[in-house]
Amino acid sequence: MPNPSTPPARPDKHDPATLAFQSQAVHSGNQADAATGAIRTPITMANSYNLPKDPFTLDQDNPDLLVYTRESGANQLGLQAKLATLEGGEDAVVLGSGMAALYAAFFTHLRAGDHVVVSDVTYSAVWRLFAELLPFKSGIEATFVDVTDLDAVRAAMRPTTRIIHTEVIANPTGKTADIQALADIAHAADALLTVDSTCTPPPLFRPLEHGADLVMHSLTKYINGHGDAMGGAVIGPRELILPIKAEAMINVGAAISPFNAWLISRGSITLPLRLRQHFAGAQRVAEFLDGDPRVLHVAYPGLPAHPQHELARRQFGGQGFGALIAFALDAEHDTRNAFVNSLRLITSAVSLGHDETLIVYEDAAAARAAMFPEVFRAHGLLRLAVGLEDPDDLIADLAAALDTALPTP
Repeated sequence: MPNPSTPPARPDKHDPATLAFQSQAVHSGNQADAATGAIRTPITMANSYNLPKDPFTLDQDNPDLLVYTRESGANQLGLQAKLATLEGGEDAVVLGSGMAALYAAFFTHLRAGDHVVVSDVTYSAVWRLFAELLPFKSGIEATFVDVTDLDAVRAAMRPTTRIIHTEVIANPTGKTADIQALADIAHAADALLTVDSTCTPPPLFRPLEHGADLVMHSLTKYINGHGDAMGGAVIGPRELILPIKAEAMINVGAAISPFNAWLISRGSITLPLRLRQHFAGAQRVAEFLDGDPRVLHVAYPGLPAHPQHELARRQFGGQGFGALIAFALDAEHDTRNAFVNSLRLITSAVSLGHDETLIVYEDAAAARAAMFPEVFRAHGLLRLAVGLEDPDDLIADLAAALDTALPTP
């Protein structure tokens, strides 16, 4: 423990360890341009870099060399440095999408015959990866488990289990996982815990500090924050990240474009400011929906009735509860569609973490919906990703749409 009488280190933008999170978001990963003196890292739209006079002097085991942008690019390196700092990891690898990042981690750290325990509610593409693609194409078995039932997780473990994979707040149902408890189960079985923290970006939560081995993000969402770029990242200890760079990044080729890396770096500067607005707005909107009798059910960890509310309050330290709300209406299919189509401020579109609030209506046809709570299987699920608008405007829009689709007698 540091001596409380010792003055804090002088803040230095070249040493992220001396900076608070908000300052790290501004300065980490940024390098002034030596050629022009520009104080922001420029976009380097190059697919190839000069080789040395003797190319055989290159360290072929270093995936961060600037040789070819499918392997590594200048803007990618800056973004990787920033994300490692913000998540408290030793290293990071940035790829072309969130799914590219997730697949890269699984591709690298799993082999044929391995077994994975996966949260029974997870992003739809991850569900398909473990339910269909990896079992049939790579001989990797998966068991889907309610990760809030720790005894069920322990019972699902096998001698061949290599990974437990979960989201912190499950997309789309809002189920919240106890990351430290899952890490303890994984490590007792000599397995890794991989955590998709897209819905809980730092500083809200840092899974590595709670025992996770690898943390993933769809950078497309909150870290970019403006709905205009795609990317994905895996962050963790260097010994686990370097193989991902060597095996998946270079050989699979899911490179991020320099422009997208630059856009995401720029968007991440305002991450801590945006998150405060996201979370405050989501809490207000969730409370409004929870109080309307036409809304059958609201799943949001910030509501006291949520089954993992106390866990979320403890795990997130009172900073907020995310900005993803799932709810169901006391209505038939056509009426649910009418509700969505009556919205005038909120946009019907996929994705989340944007500046604008987005809504998606999911019915029970998708295979993963069989794992949703009964209320969502019976009445469909409306996923609301609260943006940066004034919450009073959002509430007024929702109220008007409810009045249009389900008028009060």
